[in-house]
Amino acid sequence: MKVNSEIKNHHPLSAGNLWRGVKHNKVALIGAIVLVVFFGAAIFADRIAPYDPQKTSNETFQPPSQKFLFGTDDLGRDVFSGVIYGAQTSILIGVSVALLSGLLGVFVGSAAGYAGGIGDDFLMRLTELFLIPPQFFLALIIAALFGSSLFNLILILTITSWTAMARLVRAEVLSLKERPFVEASRAVGASPTRILFHDILPNAFPLIITKIILMVGGVILLEAGLEFVGIGDANRISWGYMLHNGQHFIRDGWWIIAFPSLALAALVLALNVVGDALNSALNPKARAAHFDKAV
Repeated sequence: MKVNSEIKNHHPLSAGNLWRGVKHNKVALIGAIVLVVFFGAAIFADRIAPYDPQKTSNETFQPPSQKFLFGTDDLGRDVFSGVIYGAQTSILIGVSVALLSGLLGVFVGSAAGYAGGIGDDFLMRLTELFLIPPQFFLALIIAALFGSSLFNLILILTITSWTAMARLVRAEVLSLKERPFVEASRAVGASPTRILFHDILPNAFPLIITKIILMVGGVILLEAGLEFVGIGDANRISWGYMLHNGQHFIRDGWWIIAFPSLALAALVLALNVVGDALNSALNPKARAAHFDKAV
């Protein structure tokens, strides 16, 4: 009975728990609304943006107005349309990299944590090799060498972003594999693969999902940083590219850099507060710590 009770208490991942993790936290609820706005803008950019963000005109450095909601830049391009399409680029890259690097990190971390011994040592030394150079500069060097097309950028950021997930999952697997419900599965002859995928990883899913949500924000900041220093595709509108371009004209048009900056900050902040709220709702340790503080 004790084993069964523990198994039931280790599956907090459900739509109800996800919603409860947000609705009782006002800041997280606002963050969730912000995410819905940004994701909606990214999905329906073609319908929302009033102009082609790459279309130039003679109306340069126009301040925010009814015609140009966020003004225009040095080439007469509509900044509002650029922010909308920039959301599409940032979210596409952020979500793609977070999912791909998350899967890679889960694979490496779970294999290392469950195998132990030589396999664990080898995979962790491999992980540490990627942690030696700072992530931004490693991504910068790779992008400079191989180009920064959309595909290359997603691949580069995936290669440089999986290590944190691998270390996190390894630690969680090391903790879970010694639990009574895992020992019970071993006792009845379950294979290592079944134990890993049926008993251990499902119980680590809440931690994995919240980490992926937080990773999206980190990847978006990293991508914007690379674009800001000039490593990017000028043919693709992104917030980083808009910041890179706008920094040269901040005295002529503060709005060129202000609105992409606000959009970037709002999206990353929303991802972080929602991720923290879900972690508190789904992670038993976080819930216990929150309860202790409340008491």
